[in-house]
Amino acid sequence: MSTLLSRYQVADNKGCTQRITPTSAHWQHVGFEVYELAAGLSIEFAVSEDELCLVLVAGLATLTTPHASYPRIGERMSPFERKRPWAVYVTRGDSCRVVAETHLELAVCRAPGKGTHPSRLIRPQDIGAEARGRGNNRRFVHNILPDTAQADSLLVVEVFTEEGCTSSYPSHKHDTDNVPHETYLEETYYHRINPPQGFCFQRVYTDDRTLDESMAVYDRDVVMAPRGYHPVATLAGYDNYYLNVMAGPVRKWLFSWEPDHQWINTESYANKA
Repeated sequence: MSTLLSRYQVADNKGCTQRITPTSAHWQHVGFEVYELAAGLSIEFAVSEDELCLVLVAGLATLTTPHASYPRIGERMSPFERKRPWAVYVTRGDSCRVVAETHLELAVCRAPGKGTHPSRLIRPQDIGAEARGRGNNRRFVHNILPDTAQADSLLVVEVFTEEGCTSSYPSHKHDTDNVPHETYLEETYYHRINPPQGFCFQRVYTDDRTLDESMAVYDRDVVMAPRGYHPVATLAGYDNYYLNVMAGPVRKWLFSWEPDHQWINTESYANKA
């Protein structure tokens, strides 16, 4: 199995089903966890050097930081409802307690923090929604924590891709610290598949092919993209959702297209589609 693929694990005694750390991923910035909690259960996140973005992938919860409480937030019971999510940004130096009000699927996005911005609630109306692409390269995006929002390191976005379509495509990369042309950003993909017995494909590869991994990705798996291009392809009958977490030394999403496939963005493809 690829070292870039983290398979879904049955929840441990804290409800954790995925845990990616900078050490386990062999990089420096991004951490990512998923918790599945039954109604009434709780989990606490202690003060750390990281900033967090807690995303309610599915279910309702009450979240409490040292300065505020957000009772019974959430709306969707499945990410495939395509409603914009609720989330909470937790600054470095703040703790947070989460109590599940229903069965809860909680994503915990981590990156080094500076404590520049206060903890806050991110409501659905705070999240930009947009359609991207066309034809068989169409997808729908929720910008939970884009580079225009306040944070020290984290970039967080979720993407819905319908059956038979590609996403994170044309192939692009953000593995070079070359502002203003490109930024170095590590990235995780937390995948959900509907219906859940299906799978999608993801490839992670570099121009020189020293990294070239193609993976069959199942429901609740995580793919790590330390460098290179990282497109996703769905299969007939199965829709795909993924939650992306990115972070690097510069908090800006600047990327480069793979030259061979950049033509997919042109009018010639639009007319064909």
